[in-house]
Amino acid sequence: MTSDDVRSKIRSYVISHFHLARTRNVGDEDSLLDAQVIDSLGILELVTYLEDAFAIAVTDDDLTAENFDSIAALARFVATRCRQP
Repeated sequence: MTSDDVRSKIRSYVISHFHLARTRNVGDEDSLLDAQVIDSLGILELVTYLEDAFAIAVTDDDLTAENFDSIAALARFVATRCRQP
């Protein structure tokens, strides 16, 4: 799966599961936190989705704004996890 595929899959999930992502027309680099698209419960939903969709493990240490702030950040995070043995 390419990085574009990962980003597209994450974008589709965010758009379909978080109403404000659609109404605020959030771009891939836009902050999901600043736009109030996701909150702490939304992050937990995203964690479950990422673990299931990409067969990765997300630890407590991974729950940072750097990893979860935007669709692009989520895609970069998933890419690093998918490369790890």
